[in-house]
Amino acid sequence: MTNERTHVDKSQAQAAYSALDVEASARAHASRVDGGHDEAHSKVGGQLKTIVFGGLDGILTSFAIVSSCAGSGLTSRVVLLLGACNILADAMAMGVGEYLSTKSSDEYARRERAREDWELRNHPEGEVEEMVEIYVQRGMSREDAQVVISTMAKYHDFFVDVMMVEELGLFVPEEDAWVESAKDGLLMFASFVVFGTAPLVGYLLTPLFIRDPSEHDLFLAACCVTGITLFSLGAAKARFVQQRALKLGAETLALGALCASVAYFCGAALSSQLPSH
Repeated sequence: MTNERTHVDKSQAQAAYSALDVEASARAHASRVDGGHDEAHSKVGGQLKTIVFGGLDGILTSFAIVSSCAGSGLTSRVVLLLGACNILADAMAMGVGEYLSTKSSDEYARRERAREDWELRNHPEGEVEEMVEIYVQRGMSREDAQVVISTMAKYHDFFVDVMMVEELGLFVPEEDAWVESAKDGLLMFASFVVFGTAPLVGYLLTPLFIRDPSEHDLFLAACCVTGITLFSLGAAKARFVQQRALKLGAETLALGALCASVAYFCGAALSSQLPSH
């Protein structure tokens, strides 16, 4: 008898649902995959999601800075300095924030689990009745709810984890969850920096193709590089939200253009109203 955990092939199940294909859904549920493979796939998916969303934050933030500088009539040297400093500072804030927020939520979940564990050990009847009420409120008959909860309550640790989800909406983190939190923070930092530099790439590469480019040429090149990157990230985001890549790519590009336009014209307006020295 094997101890390996098996799961439904999620990718096949999701594809079947997207196509509303009943037969494909049945095949996906009949085809079991090894638990280790499923967990690895889930981790990779989570990392890709962090890269995409961190990259979107980075490129939108830096593009707004570049656009406001261009609108203010600042030189390319100032644009590059402000853009680079902003990217590093914001990336650090995003990475540390990602780590600390996840770490704090994990610590909170562990404290709540300890409390639920203590309550179940010292007042099991009350905890069982509380869970019965929850299931009754969700539409289950009291008799069936009592049978289900009484059965689950025989397995102490399992029942505590169920109470965490049903009563508090919390999942119990793994013991080494802080390692994953640190990885997510570093990944957020790296993706923010890498994609955040896209608007600056246009400024850096344009002189290689155009001799003595004007500030307008540099900004236009930055817009082109940023537009391509924004569309690509938007299309990649479709993987996680089950929508069409072309639609999300165009939507992300449009939102980026809107943010840049606001920043550009705000920079231009403020620059015209402020004294030059």
